[in-house]
Amino acid sequence: MTKPADPGTTIMKDVDNIPALMTELGQQAKSAAQELAFASAERKHAALIAAAEAVWVNRDAIIEANAKDLEFGRNKGLSPAMMDRLMLDESRIQGMVDGLRTVADQADPVGEVLAEWDMPSGLNIQRVRTPLGVIGVIYESRPNVTADAGALCLKSGNAVILRGGSESFHSSGAIHACLVKGLEAANLPEHAIQLVPTRDRAAVQELLTMTDTVDVIVPRGGKGLVGLVQREARVPVFAHLEGIVHIYVDKGADLQKALDVVLNAKTRRTGICGAAECLLVHKDVAETLGKALVEALLAAGVEVHAEGALAIDGTVPASTEDWGKEFLDSIIAAKPVTGIDEAIAHIRKYGSSHTDCILTEDVSAAASFFERLDSAILMHNASTQFADGGEFGMGAEIGIATGKMHARGPVGAAQLTSFKYLVRGDGTVRS
Repeated sequence: MTKPADPGTTIMKDVDNIPALMTELGQQAKSAAQELAFASAERKHAALIAAAEAVWVNRDAIIEANAKDLEFGRNKGLSPAMMDRLMLDESRIQGMVDGLRTVADQADPVGEVLAEWDMPSGLNIQRVRTPLGVIGVIYESRPNVTADAGALCLKSGNAVILRGGSESFHSSGAIHACLVKGLEAANLPEHAIQLVPTRDRAAVQELLTMTDTVDVIVPRGGKGLVGLVQREARVPVFAHLEGIVHIYVDKGADLQKALDVVLNAKTRRTGICGAAECLLVHKDVAETLGKALVEALLAAGVEVHAEGALAIDGTVPASTEDWGKEFLDSIIAAKPVTGIDEAIAHIRKYGSSHTDCILTEDVSAAASFFERLDSAILMHNASTQFADGGEFGMGAEIGIATGKMHARGPVGAAQLTSFKYLVRGDGTVRS
């Protein structure tokens, strides 16, 4: 494989033999993973700090590369929300730099002793964190995932093969080149972080079946991408499903808190998976607080698909298709419910087990909401836009896992590890 170009000069390869390309990437990643598994915390820290510096130094080149992707996205007819996901400016690049530095400064999870005990036989047993190996990350428009995923995999001692969306090809390439500079500065294998150098979808199909070299696949994107991965992958998958995020406004909700939280949860960034998509309001406050919330959303430019007492002037009649829908846009569905029982039943039926929130001053209602729902993230009186690894203190995330195996919620460095048992004796034999 040729080395990555300097930031801003990403070259897309017209590859005739995709299987051979992906086999090579896989073999190189596996070899790099074997070295990373015992790389010191200091070298990984140095690589991430150097990568952060390279991203900032090359921010103009990254923005220039991003301009090419924005033009591609406009020509492709991407929605405003998708264009917002794709766009990089200096403040978002600063966010990537901050994320890289935060991950760098976290404790190294590899080798952490999770449990230790002695047996009557004389054995000492430890369960310690160990890297998963090689991780394949498939993501769509958001180019910052390149930095997040690369950083978290490196921190956790894993090699990674990144396959960004066609829309973010140039931006991802420019960011990846900076990550490689970090690896080189720390004398770590440059193949520890690889980017698939083609938009050809056949590369995704290959990655999903590379059981000899890839240990887990992480899809980060919409329902179509995740569904494809789950249907066709032969490699284990950390599922990141849709963010069908609900907010239930209980009769005990505080007016100002509800206004602040609902508006932020819907409008701060409409195209992220933590954006609120459905508003459920207790019938006892639907005519008062509920209408005030709908009016505030309308005033903020949100299209409200409502029914019942929430269907005021300016709203659109809700249809059955609105429930369980991830709009990823300035649209929200809204309906009154008879109480917390109906709210929970609605969320169980239409939710995606991603993030759900209750707004109330009634502590017992909040406790019931937390007990009876099993979403990966549950919130009380807080904006669902906090459903983010960075906001959880992880520096970054590789996605929000909504399944129940191994990792759930924001997947940071610690969640990208498995464990092994270290058993020590002193000539100990079994009777």
